[in-house]
Amino acid sequence: MHNTFKAALKSGKPQIGLWLSLANPYTTEICATADFDWLLIDGEHSPNDVRSILAQLQAVAPYRSHPVVRPVIGDTAVIKQILDIGAQSLLVPMIDTAAQAREIVRATRYPPHGVRGVGAAAARASAWGLQSDYVQKANDEICLLVQAETKTAIDNLDDICKVDGVDGVFIGPADLSASLGHLGNAGHPDVRKVIDDALGRIIRSGKAAGILTADLAEARRYVDMGCRFVAVGIEARVLAMSVRALRAQFDEHALPVDASKGAAY
Repeated sequence: MHNTFKAALKSGKPQIGLWLSLANPYTTEICATADFDWLLIDGEHSPNDVRSILAQLQAVAPYRSHPVVRPVIGDTAVIKQILDIGAQSLLVPMIDTAAQAREIVRATRYPPHGVRGVGAAAARASAWGLQSDYVQKANDEICLLVQAETKTAIDNLDDICKVDGVDGVFIGPADLSASLGHLGNAGHPDVRKVIDDALGRIIRSGKAAGILTADLAEARRYVDMGCRFVAVGIEARVLAMSVRALRAQFDEHALPVDASKGAAY
């Protein structure tokens, strides 16, 4: 039950992750063999539901990589289901204020510290009752990461970072760039300046700072500046780019054909 990812963030050890968007346990398990520190199971922009998230949690379980689940929305009922199927770490999107962050903390905690419904005895989270002290220990092992991805969130960032129970704050470059008037251009100098300033404020607050970038030089820069959880790619994009690059190698040449089989090989 010990949350090794939360412990690593607390210790200051950078955690390198990969985004999972294909909503498929088979590809999720393939990615788990790569030994990333964490894998983000995306329920916001991917066709995931509770059952597909469960299947991916089960696929990752035998491996070292720690699964972090992003729900479609920071809703108490949705969070309850995701925690009961065994997720310990959440990345909750679109948190704009400290008040919202406090409500999300309450959704992840059992009473009297929160409002999470108590049904773990019949849930995977407690191994269906095998872990008899689950409800006593669960609150301390939840790792809650929240996303600041609007101008409003950046304006309220210092207050969000002060919320007890929030372990880290993730800057969402795509939505933030749109909110700042630069839709589709997260690399705009004005956006980059806001991102760097926000990450610095998170780090100085003592919370773990996180971000996603496919630019490996940028990823290393973020780690060097003190970010503790950095995702360096999205598996769907890795697959798309790889198969397109493979096909491009044969643009000028026909595939060899085995005449005895009458097909390319």
